[in-house]
Amino acid sequence: MKKSIIIVFLAISSLLTAQNPIEVGQSQLNAGFGFSNYGLPVYLGFDYGVHEDITVGAELSFRSYNDDVWGTKYSHKVYGFAGNANYHFNNLLGIEPTYDVYAGLNVGFYAWSSSSGYKGNRTSGLGLGAQIGGRYYFNDKIGINLELGGGNASSGGKIGISVKL
Repeated sequence: MKKSIIIVFLAISSLLTAQNPIEVGQSQLNAGFGFSNYGLPVYLGFDYGVHEDITVGAELSFRSYNDDVWGTKYSHKVYGFAGNANYHFNNLLGIEPTYDVYAGLNVGFYAWSSSSGYKGNRTSGLGLGAQIGGRYYFNDKIGINLELGGGNASSGGKIGISVKL
């Protein structure tokens, strides 16, 4: 009887012990689609665990959209490269590793390309932003992600898949 109680106690406590889904030295790829105030982004990203609660990463993105300025139609393309850092709340909040809840900051460069003759205010330059997101892992390797964010380059969010390497 004593052994059964100890086994049940250890099993329950192991379920309640949180871990960061991305461990120190582990990496993961992220890919998907976004929604923003400037077109439909497509992205590919990489995260790397540098601390039990912190990851750093990089992301490439592309989006295109059209607009109409005083009766003239213009097409735009936006290429982005950004770096990010995220704090993962699993340990702090006791969240099981099947889930990943995080928030962080990003900085990047965005190159805007527009139709000739466009005299609008969109130009290439530095992008600063913040994000909050979450993931659900189906197994030890594959999960889905949802992230909301904003900044001076664009605002919106993204949804996609995450694959641990």
